[in-house]
Amino acid sequence: MKKLDFKKDIYREVRGGHSSFLEISCHHCDKKTLIYQKDGPGELKRMYLDRIVSPENIVELQKLSIKKVPNLVCTKCKYILAIPYVYPKEKRSAYRLFMGAVNKKIITLKL
Repeated sequence: MKKLDFKKDIYREVRGGHSSFLEISCHHCDKKTLIYQKDGPGELKRMYLDRIVSPENIVELQKLSIKKVPNLVCTKCKYILAIPYVYPKEKRSAYRLFMGAVNKKIITLKL
């Protein structure tokens, strides 16, 4: 696995320059789904596609038109975790999380 670095851009700076990696898993069956770079404080309501860092098949979705991005579904229990949309305030492609659908854990990557 390649070494992951924090993406440093205008969005990170606007949110105070602080980031952390979150391991996102299904709340229903606890299957690990992805690793996400969360910028700034606050609740996780949406996940921007350009901040998903692993696995590669989900990272590749940021290259697609939002209309072609599938729902985020747990590969184990098939529960729908999030739906794709464009966040209007920033015009960025994102997944809108369903309340209580995922568990989050801050991780440090030792790669």
